Amino acid sequence: MGNCAEAQFIENGSLPDAAAALTQVMPTAAPPLRFTDAAGQQRTLADYRGHTLVVNLWATWCGPCVAELPTFAALAPQLKQEGALILPISVDLNGAAAVRPFFARHGINDLPILLNQDGSNLQVLNSSGIPVSVVINPAGQMVARLDGAANWNTPATILFLRSLGAAKPSSGQKGDIPA
Repeated sequence: MGNCAEAQFIENGSLPDAAAALTQVMPTAAPPLRFTDAAGQQRTLADYRGHTLVVNLWATWCGPCVAELPTFAALAPQLKQEGALILPISVDLNGAAAVRPFFARHGINDLPILLNQDGSNLQVLNSSGIPVSVVINPAGQMVARLDGAANWNTPATILFLRSLGAAKPSSGQKGDIPA
C-alpha cells in the first residue's frame, strides 16, 4: 500500500496499519517544525528531545485526519510509560478555537493542543496535504514518515515505536506533557 495519500482507506473502509504504511528512512536531523501550545507558548521539536515522538499535521476539517486522530488518542496512554509522545499539530486557521471543541466532541483527553495556524510546517515537511506524520527517535532524528491516514493503535505500530527506545522518566521540564 505504501505511504501514498490517495490510498488512505483499505477496501472495507478502515485505516491501514501505520506500521505497514510507514516509510522508514535513514535517521536524519528532525525537521525544524515550529508551533505553539494551547497557552500560546512557542515550541519546537527540540523541546521534546529525549522522547520518541509521533508528530502529526492535521486539521478538524480533514476527513482522513478526523478518522486517524482517535487512533493517536488511543495510542498515547499505551506509550506514556516509555515516555513516547504524540504531538498532533493542527493547521486549522482558527487554532485552539477549532481544536478545543473538536477534542471535546470526540472525547480526546490524552493529546495536547498544538497549533501551526499558518501551515508553514507543511512546507518544512515538503508536503502538499494532510495528514502527514513523522516519527522522531529519542536522539532527535527522523526515522519514519507517513503521508496519509493510518491506524496508529495497532500491535505492530506499538512494537515499532517501543523499539526506538524509552525516554528518561518525566522531570517536569518544558517538553513534558502532563496527563
